[in-house]
Amino acid sequence: MKLQSARKIFFFLFAGFLFTNLSGSGLVSTAFAEGTRTWEQSKFDELTKGTAAGVAIRSAGGLELAPTFKSLYATPSTYIWAIAADDAGNVYVAAGAPARVYRITPDGKAAIIFEPKELQVQALRTGSGGAIYAATAPDGKVYKVEHKPGSKGQPAKADSPQDTASDKDKDKDKDKDKDKDKDKDKDTAKPAADPSWSSSVYFEPGTKYIWDLALDKSGNLYVATGDHGEIYRVTPKGEHSVFFKSDETHIRVLAFDAQENLIAGSDGSGLIYRISPGGEGFVLYSAPKKEITALALDHAGNIYAAGVGEKRSGGTSASGMAAALLSLGTNAPATTTPAPGITITPAPTTPQTAGLLPFPGGGASGGSDVYRIAPDGSPTRVWTSHEDIVYALAFDSQERLLAGTGNRGHIFAITGLDEFSDLLKAPASQVTAFAKAPGGGLYAATSNLGKVFVLGPQPQGEGTYESDVFDAKIFSRWGRAEFRGEGSVDLYARSGNVDNPDRNWSPWKKIDLSKSDLTTSYLTRTGEMGIPAARYAQWKAVLHAGTAGPDVDSVALNYLPKNAAPEIDDVTVQVGVKYQPLPKMSGQGLGSDSSASSFGASSGTHFEALTPSSRDRDSIGVKWSAHDENDDQLVYSVYYRGDGETRWLLLKDNLADKAYSFDASLLPDGGYTVKVVASDAPSHSPGEALTASKESRRFEVDTTPPRIENLAASIESGQLHVTFHAVDGFSSVKRAEYSVDAGEWKYVEPVGQLSDAKTESYDFKVTAETAKDGAASSEHVVVVRVYDRYENMGAAKTLIHGK
Repeated sequence: MKLQSARKIFFFLFAGFLFTNLSGSGLVSTAFAEGTRTWEQSKFDELTKGTAAGVAIRSAGGLELAPTFKSLYATPSTYIWAIAADDAGNVYVAAGAPARVYRITPDGKAAIIFEPKELQVQALRTGSGGAIYAATAPDGKVYKVEHKPGSKGQPAKADSPQDTASDKDKDKDKDKDKDKDKDKDKDTAKPAADPSWSSSVYFEPGTKYIWDLALDKSGNLYVATGDHGEIYRVTPKGEHSVFFKSDETHIRVLAFDAQENLIAGSDGSGLIYRISPGGEGFVLYSAPKKEITALALDHAGNIYAAGVGEKRSGGTSASGMAAALLSLGTNAPATTTPAPGITITPAPTTPQTAGLLPFPGGGASGGSDVYRIAPDGSPTRVWTSHEDIVYALAFDSQERLLAGTGNRGHIFAITGLDEFSDLLKAPASQVTAFAKAPGGGLYAATSNLGKVFVLGPQPQGEGTYESDVFDAKIFSRWGRAEFRGEGSVDLYARSGNVDNPDRNWSPWKKIDLSKSDLTTSYLTRTGEMGIPAARYAQWKAVLHAGTAGPDVDSVALNYLPKNAAPEIDDVTVQVGVKYQPLPKMSGQGLGSDSSASSFGASSGTHFEALTPSSRDRDSIGVKWSAHDENDDQLVYSVYYRGDGETRWLLLKDNLADKAYSFDASLLPDGGYTVKVVASDAPSHSPGEALTASKESRRFEVDTTPPRIENLAASIESGQLHVTFHAVDGFSSVKRAEYSVDAGEWKYVEPVGQLSDAKTESYDFKVTAETAKDGAASSEHVVVVRVYDRYENMGAAKTLIHGK
């Protein structure tokens, strides 16, 4: 197979591959712009570009009201590692930077009940009799925090989000804007310590890290540790022993199943263990991720586990938190190589009392997964994210699995295999813990900043979603909006001519959807937007709670770009080049721009297919580049005109490709110019089309070889004397060569040496070679050939007879 043929085959296969794959992925639009266009948003990836407030985004596409999410208390601590609630609805908060245990009542009043010397309170559990078990790090200890018998809690006036300044201060600052800042500062003011609580060391395992705590029905406390991957059991009498020892470095999380088996997740190999009450361990699953950060079990016996971090060969490393505590708990010199792990930088506005405090799993490369292990032991990945790191798992009152994540602070509700909703974004970097709240809700804790929220069982009364800004690429008229959904939803739109809506856009205009024709579909409603013509637009949906939950499936805005004439950027002509027509894609009609595929409507980005070409001295190739601001379909016409002529003659019209070749013999020798005309007629009504044209640089066509005249040769004094004239009708003679008796071709200069005219004379002598037998030849054949500037060749010969 010739190389040229192989290249052609490769091109056609490559073009087909691109079209098939790109069109299948939704990147290629086979229906090119024609008149009115539509910008529609319904998919999850599209909707996540907007801004949601009280609105959840479904993975299958569409919007719905999110559950209520209210701030309960903002602690002075930067990090909250764990929370636990008692039967009365009080929530206990294990915090770091500074290390404390807060007790927060359901109405938001807070008090400090424990403030250890260690840097972090890492884990927390509520026990019988109101006891609180708190684990610290580094140099881990487990403390038992108890309410003193007969003592009453000491409320503090300055520890509640609802508390305000004194009446005197209010009067003084009544008309000042800084009142809001003062009220905000009250949230993070240090609450009063409650002296009615006492603490004592309950268990000291002698290990540096304590990651999690769990209590069984008998009151035994299980302690997950690092360094050696051990789980300790501490009886209600304080007797302790190693309950389970793994070959992992860290046991990160603990939970009990209905049979009182202890479920444990590790850091290093991402193992999930089931440990019997007798301490016999069995690996249920070796996750693809290296660290198990959270566990949750449903009533059906399914185990859900979150995994983060990529596994690496060559051993395991300390978890992110372990690395943090290594750096915080020792006075290592600055030159010491830091322990491997993952760091999270505190928010700029938060106090950094202990330097950088990495999270377990925080900043892990590769995102995170959530796995489900069925009661029969079969594992399934049910959710994955390349961006979000799961720190906490819990079930809400609807039995949906909630995942608290960072480092964007999102909470997801996982409802099935790769089915989920992006419920909300907390005003913090990480959602780190959940606990049951009164009334079927959940407490949710965050870090960066350390806050506690109440996630309600009921949806918000009202939620707002603002789309991202849409760029039509050109000044456009905005027509009707199409809304598909149900329930009480108000739709708004606005427009502007800068990409920032805050820079003097039109005000939000409510779209009247009440006049829609509901006979086509009870879900679909339309209405005129009534916004000014402009380049950019945006829509907003306001969802209202009602008897039927509001639901937005899709929103589409119709617009008509102002037609702009196409532009031809460049026209080139090459003599001796032939362009191959591009393959016509399926569904592509006349005028479809076959050499450019649009990556989405009005995206301004195109894939330019390479036009295959080959050398052919009998062809002339014309190639051009063009674009249209409207992304309209374009057709092209090619004209030519000779030197001194005024009329353009058509070579070919209705071309879809951006290249055309024709037979060079159609043009007599001479100078020419080519003109390409582009039209957007396929995309517009008759009379509305616009055209543009561009001329090539002048080029010359010369297909006639030069003539050789008056060729004569004779023998003089043993030499051959040759004379001739070379004449070309259009271009100058470039060079001449001769051959004697079929010998090698040799260059010969014209008389005067310069070869720069259409007529050149040649006069030269050459010594005739002897015959192979050594005898002088009596007959010689002289052949001459001449080339013009365009490599056309003329040849002639003469015979010399010896005397």
